[in-house]
Amino acid sequence: MSSFSSLPQSSRGSTAAATGLSARALAAPQSGIVEVVNYARGREGLIPLWVGEGDLPTPDFISQAARASLTAGETFYTWQRGIPELRQAIVRYYDRHFNKTLSMDNVFVTGSGMQSIKLSVEAVASPGDELLYLTPAWPNFAASAELSGACAIGVPLSFTDGKWQLDLGRIEAAITPRTKAIFVNTPSNPTGWTATQSDLVALLDLARRHGLWIIADEIYALYFYADARAPSFLDVMDDEDRIIFVNSFSKNWSMTGWRAGWIVAPAEIGQALENLIQYSTSGVAPFIQAGACAALDHGDEFARQNVVKATMSRDILCDALIATNRVETLRPDGAIYAFLKIDGITDVRAAALDIVDRTLVGLAPGTAFGAGGAGFMRACFLRDPLHIRTAADRLASYIAAL
Repeated sequence: MSSFSSLPQSSRGSTAAATGLSARALAAPQSGIVEVVNYARGREGLIPLWVGEGDLPTPDFISQAARASLTAGETFYTWQRGIPELRQAIVRYYDRHFNKTLSMDNVFVTGSGMQSIKLSVEAVASPGDELLYLTPAWPNFAASAELSGACAIGVPLSFTDGKWQLDLGRIEAAITPRTKAIFVNTPSNPTGWTATQSDLVALLDLARRHGLWIIADEIYALYFYADARAPSFLDVMDDEDRIIFVNSFSKNWSMTGWRAGWIVAPAEIGQALENLIQYSTSGVAPFIQAGACAALDHGDEFARQNVVKATMSRDILCDALIATNRVETLRPDGAIYAFLKIDGITDVRAAALDIVDRTLVGLAPGTAFGAGGAGFMRACFLRDPLHIRTAADRLASYIAAL
């Protein structure tokens, strides 16, 4: 179901100025996550687990590279596809972590993972086309698809005994002659569901049989708790497969505020992607790209320590909440989120606001992640384990009082 169709009319604007806006702009949904953030921002003693970022600032070796670039006067227009140094660094990243040999012609630097998604949608879908995605899901994919004039169709994962699983039959049943692509986020935000290699083979076979693109969001690939990284479409694809990979510097290297990302795609569509970059941002600032180069070439250990911290904090949070016997969840296989169903809570939006007031812990309501998230709440655990212990204790006390 389209995420836009359920937006209350009152949220779409009613002033004289608003009536002059396009229907797509008026239909853009407000973020259910941002609502809670704005409600509680700045409260003393708050532990914010609502958005998908860690608690560390960008490490200095990255910031220093950006400062050096600024000092050198690198403030002019630059390559639309990204500076060659960064594109080569991305090629080396995939060689190290995925044992995959890419060319610079496969790589496109963007102004965030979000822009990577938006450009990928615009590359494969025309107005009226359908794009399938797995729910519950980070809401920005569906919203970006709808803002481009496409129809975002959510296909639910199955949920049994606290575990999320792929239902391939549901996906195939949702395919119509208007379907152009399947968006697959694995490891998943918000559920932590992580596709197995057999899942990826099945999805790829389905896409091949129906002539569909796959937009693969593997931003959390290194946040996988059973191995060095999660299974990837790169492990199972052939060179001729129609897959666009979207990624970001935000999560691995604590760079959420930098707004830098990349796309890996077939070289044959390179000119189209370059044109889309030109007519959206005209490229990424060269000093930001200098910092991104440092992140890729010198940041493996920092990223590994982030995963170590996330592992510890995941276990602390999930184990404490499961021990209440009032929370249905499991330790997620990947990503940086616990997706929780708390017994006795039905209105998760109201509960998120109440939890802020009564515990000073910020959670995201599951309704922000589509219909499949109703009844759930999301907590980002990429934080100091001591802070997560405090948050877990506060939440357990809150649950006990329900």
